[in-house]
Amino acid sequence: MEQVIFVSGIGTDVGKTIVSAVLTEALQADYWKPVQAGNTDTPEGHTVRDLISNTKSVIHPGKFLFTQPVSPHLAANLDGLEISVADFELPHVTNKTLLVEGAGGLMVPINQRETILDLIKFLRAKVVLVSTNYLGSINHTLLSAHMLRKENIEVIGIIFNGTYHEPSETVIQNLSGLRMLGRVEYMPELSKEAVAAESEKFKYLLML
Repeated sequence: MEQVIFVSGIGTDVGKTIVSAVLTEALQADYWKPVQAGNTDTPEGHTVRDLISNTKSVIHPGKFLFTQPVSPHLAANLDGLEISVADFELPHVTNKTLLVEGAGGLMVPINQRETILDLIKFLRAKVVLVSTNYLGSINHTLLSAHMLRKENIEVIGIIFNGTYHEPSETVIQNLSGLRMLGRVEYMPELSKEAVAAESEKFKYLLML
């Protein structure tokens, strides 16, 4: 496989799935959501599948789909399981980028010892960090950037999701040192056409 890109957010509900759909379309990459807690009727993989237009991307089934919308360590426990990073194996991809969507933020626990950050290291993935503007997002973004740097994980850059907020984004870029990859604009109506239009901004990533 060409490379593994892990799409991680600074927290929950920051737009990881939408950004993942846009990047999957832009790179004509394969997509994989290894662990999901809750929303079993509409897994994120189905959402991405319904939002992309290209015929090259493969949506790989997740490893774990838990019933309760809580942290993976608790969701697994409620479903009678205990999971670890060693349970995860990358799906087979040939000569393509694999886009992996995380669950929540970097320090979300998988069990009592391991977090999403440990999963990223186990998969030897590069990271695209997704941020969006809300009260506290500067702190959450800078802490995420700090942890990635501390663990020597390669970060391709940051994508801001939603409406532009100059004061927050400027200080995040200045203090984090992360490369600004672009912005996924707010889409009032999610559609293949809207995702395809946004994906045009990120096709330059094919050259990286």
